[in-house]
Amino acid sequence: MNRRKAPLLMALALLLAGTAVLLTRPLPESGAPPGASPARREATSPTGATPGIPRALARPPGTPPETPDAARSEEELIAALRARYGGRLHEPHTQMRLLEQLMRHFQQLNPMGWEAQLLALVRRAFPEQADLLAQRLRQRVEYGRWMEEHQKELLGLPEAERRAAVWAERERLFGKDVAERLWAGELRSAAVSDALGAIDALPQANVGERLERYQKSLAQTYGAESTEYVREHQQELMNRFLDLGSVQRELSAMSPEERARSLREVRRGMGLDEAALERWKELDLRRDTRWELGERYMAERAALTQQASGPELDARLAALRARYFPDEAETLAEEEASGFFRFGQPRQWGRN
Repeated sequence: MNRRKAPLLMALALLLAGTAVLLTRPLPESGAPPGASPARREATSPTGATPGIPRALARPPGTPPETPDAARSEEELIAALRARYGGRLHEPHTQMRLLEQLMRHFQQLNPMGWEAQLLALVRRAFPEQADLLAQRLRQRVEYGRWMEEHQKELLGLPEAERRAAVWAERERLFGKDVAERLWAGELRSAAVSDALGAIDALPQANVGERLERYQKSLAQTYGAESTEYVREHQQELMNRFLDLGSVQRELSAMSPEERARSLREVRRGMGLDEAALERWKELDLRRDTRWELGERYMAERAALTQQASGPELDARLAALRARYFPDEAETLAEEEASGFFRFGQPRQWGRN
């Protein structure tokens, strides 16, 4: 094998094994402006996480790192790319997954000349789609540049205006159809958020009626995939519903027995089975006991602050925390020193 190509092949082998360092910032979304946490930025990429290692290329545990002389041939690496991406390379989402993975690798390998190397590999691996992939790469690079250049401007806009500005740029660069396919997940999430806002604003609906509207909105948004999507995102979808102010207000006004029944119906509506419903019931009871203890603690704490001050108050509060929450007394003290009182916060039924 040509020794000049050996380092490239070695590094690309590691790329396909999932060991390449992630250097390229993923495509941002309009709802998560530049500067969001790394975890959120990764979540907003239209391609999601980098796919795992193909089984045929996996190195057995304990195998020493390969040297350039032992690197796989370029043909084997191209075959691996074709196996991983070739079957669905007609999809914009797959095209972007391929390009973003290669961008991360080649930018690390050759920061100044990465684009030419990437395109050369793509031309060999996918000659029939090479022109389209080169176009997608230009779009991806220009989009990333635009987001960087407009960071401050976007951060200063209200969310609706920021979303509109980013979508206008996406459609300009990628075209409306491709942009909607690349960011389909974001569009669906936004549709659910809009539906939740409308559900929260219903003036006379009870929890059950709001839940029914929520279920219909999920079915409409995700279509034939809705059952599977709900099953895979039960906790997230349930939390988004329970976080609605209207739902929390109605739960707060219920008796303990009514509230338990209502929470059970919400969870059943999100697809939880009977075993899971029983586990949630037990957790709710433990949470209720803890909050009752917290209320008594706060009442005694308030009384102590009227009776003592200075070092005496500090000592009596320390003893009170140790009596009520022996395992968390130090944490509570630190929270209260910072001005946070966990049991002075509103109770979020079904959430804490």
